[in-house]
Amino acid sequence: MIGTLDQFDEVFVALADPSRRAVLQTLAEAGEGTATTLAAGLPISRQAVVKHLTQLVRARLVKSRRVGREVRYSVRPGGLVAAAEGIEAIAESWDRTLAKLKKVAEDTAPEGRAGR
Repeated sequence: MIGTLDQFDEVFVALADPSRRAVLQTLAEAGEGTATTLAAGLPISRQAVVKHLTQLVRARLVKSRRVGREVRYSVRPGGLVAAAEGIEAIAESWDRTLAKLKKVAEDTAPEGRAGR
């Protein structure tokens, strides 16, 4: 299985907030950063950046590592890839379900009305 719905929920909750998306985008562009360096380029406080980074780490979109006294963050592309694969699997499931529904509807349509 690609992932659980709970894992997808965490990703979607994380990406639902525009400030979190800005933090993620800034981090992706920088490659790596601390809460302080990220806050310097964003219109939010360092404390807000830390809260957003915590949510992004929880959603497995960002990873952290301690270097001396600093905590450095970087993007985990696998989190987005897993979410995209999950969405694709859901879309394929819906496509199959809708194809079956269409076939049932066409098979049960009165003569002369099928194909309209």
